[in-house]
Formats: sequence, structure tokens, C-alpha cells
Amino acid sequence: MIVENFLILILSLVLLVKGSDYFVKSASTIAEKLGVSEFVIGLTLVAVGTSIPELASSIAAALQQASGIVIGNVVGSNIVNIGFIVGLAAVISPIKTEIEMLRRDGYIMLFAAILFFAFALNRELSIMESAFFILIFIAYVFFLFEEAEKYEGKLHFKEFVVYFFKFEYIVSARQKFSCIRNGSARDEDCPPREGFAKEILILVVSCAAIIIGARYFVDKSIFFAELLGIPETIIGTTLVAVGTSLPELVVTVTAARQGFGSIALGNIIGSNIANVFLILGLSGLIYPIAVDQISLFFTTPAMILISVLLLVFISTGWEIKRWEGVVLIAFCAAFLLVLFSMG
Repeated sequence: MIVENFLILILSLVLLVKGSDYFVKSASTIAEKLGVSEFVIGLTLVAVGTSIPELASSIAAALQQASGIVIGNVVGSNIVNIGFIVGLAAVISPIKTEIEMLRRDGYIMLFAAILFFAFALNRELSIMESAFFILIFIAYVFFLFEEAEKYEGKLHFKEFVVYFFKFEYIVSARQKFSCIRNGSARDEDCPPREGFAKEILILVVSCAAIIIGARYFVDKSIFFAELLGIPETIIGTTLVAVGTSLPELVVTVTAARQGFGSIALGNIIGSNIANVFLILGLSGLIYPIAVDQISLFFTTPAMILISVLLLVFISTGWEIKRWEGVVLIAFCAAFLLVLFSMG
């Protein structure tokens, strides 16, 4: 019985990882055909694509009202993404950074972590708060596609806040949906949509693999948590978080080895933003998420702290050096040791 459940756990994880791998490749191909830049691809399609295992497993957990798995998965993934994945990528090859990573995406990532902590103070992420998260994420995605000239070259956190509260993303959304509805390829604002049949088919099949894998991965994770008497939050922050972070690991390390540091870091920052705003948002819409004591007083503050540490390292010479990568890995290892000791 235990061996059978363990095999199902491993197979479901393989479906999650491989499904997300094909999703990322096909999504990137579509984005390239639409003329989207590599950096924006890293922050949006690749980031969301590599977060699909977290999304699928969190939604599956939310349907079972396993709040500990949902929060543990998101918070744990964000810590692993920065501590282990960025740390490892920097050790392999120092990562060149850009000012936009700090002043726009980095600050939005930190804002997401702090906002979640603020919402968690009453021990629950409500449906209204979850809807607010999703709205922020939608606005963020549209903001990434805005023309830099429109903001005099400044697409930073301050401009995003103004963009969000002035509801400018509604105008952007109307334009995009107008393109889709009219199917116009002649308008310069509406790129042609040809030759996507193969990529769309791969997207559909890979999503099916991800959904199936997520369902069984969460089921078996809960099974082993109950069998071993380990709290759901710890299982979510370790086993589920590390397992669903494998796509980020593969994409980021590969990008770092090939010298594409901005794509590697953009993937992680974008993924962390998606984890909080999109994944917690969608999961909380299904069922309000209860926040336990360990999430409020340990794991979420740890996520905020390592986010601050990453932003500091980004700004030091606009490069994440090897020794800084070692520090990030050490932080992640210490976090996991303390977490296990609490269990």
C-alpha cells in the first residue's frame, strides 16, 4: 500500500514537471511569433508556465480545503525559488541584473509577500482578498506590455501603483479582446495569429497532464502527511513546494548556464509574483484559506526576509555573485532545518 502510493506520488510529479516543460516551450513559441520580448516572456509566460504545477496542486488542495498545503506550497516555493534556485544559478554563473528587476518587478514581488502577510494577520485569506490578488496580477501582466515611452522610460513600482489605481489596464484589456474578437491582422496593435495549431494542441495536452498529475500529487502528499503525523503546512512547504519548483529549477539553471541571466532571474521573480497573486488568489476564490500559526509567524516572514535579501544582492554591482548565491542557499537550508525541527 505504501509502495503503491509512493509510486503514484512520483509518477504524478513526473506528469507535473514534464507537462509544465512542454507548456513553457509551446507558450514561448507562441509569444515569439507574436513578437514579445524574451525578458517579458520570462516574466509572464515562462514564469506562469513554470508556476503551473504550484497552481494545479494548490487548486487541487483548495478543493479539498487543505489550506496548509496551499499556503505551504506557495510560500515554500517562493523561498526555494530564491534560496535554492537563484542561489544555485548564481554559483554556476554570476547573474547579471538590471535596474528594472529591482525598481519594478523586484519591488512588486516584495509588495506581494508583504500584502499577503498583512491579509494573513486575521488568520484567513478571504474571497474578497483573493479577488483583489487576481486583479493586481492581471494589471501587472498588462503593465509589462505597456510602451516604455508612455511613461518616459520609467516602468517602475510607482508607475505600476498609479497604473493600477487609475484602472488603465481596463483600456489595455479592451484593446486585446477587440483584437481577438475582430481577428484583425492588419492593425499594428493586433499581431497576426497564424500557425499556432500545433502549439495550442501541445498546450491543451500538457495542461491535461498537469491537472492529472496535480490531483494525484496532492492526494498522495496528504496521505503521507497523515501517515507520518506531519502537519499539512510542513508537507506543503517542503515536499509539495520543492517538487513543484522543479520546472523553475530546470529553466533557471539552464538559462544561467547559457548566460541568459535576465531571463533566469525574470523567471523566478515573475514566478514568485504569480505564486502569491495568481495562485493564492485563485485558490482563495474556491474556498477561503485558513492561515495557521507557523505560516503567520515563521514561513511568511522568512519569505519576506529572503525577498529583501535578493533585492539587496540584485542592487550590489547589478550582479548576483557566487558568494551571494552561497548565502541564499545557506538561508534556504537553514529555513528547512528549522521547519523540520518544528514538526
